[in-house]
Amino acid sequence: MANLHPNSGDPKVTYEYRRKKHAEEMRMQVITFTMMIFFTVIAFAAVGAGFSKWFIVPFVLLLAVVQVIFQLYYFMHMSHKGHEAPQLFMYSGVIVAFVTILAFVTIIWW
Repeated sequence: MANLHPNSGDPKVTYEYRRKKHAEEMRMQVITFTMMIFFTVIAFAAVGAGFSKWFIVPFVLLLAVVQVIFQLYYFMHMSHKGHEAPQLFMYSGVIVAFVTILAFVTIIWW
């Protein structure tokens, strides 16, 4: 088989390369979507099972964070090249929010 590299110059090879990449990306999106549905079902089951709120709240928040990461990286294509600046701003915002919340929690509890 020919070298499936996008810069090979042959339009058929470029088409096959893009087709393979799109199929792989679609497969990852379906897997991620299935995992997100599974996490949602687990969260509903945990709440419905009547566990303590000290377990449920952090557990559901953890599942929510995982789902946000899946949304950003697989459905909003943040894992692709060219998204470094938005990633920098998002990560910076998360760090600032975490430090702010940590500061307020520390002030209130001490």
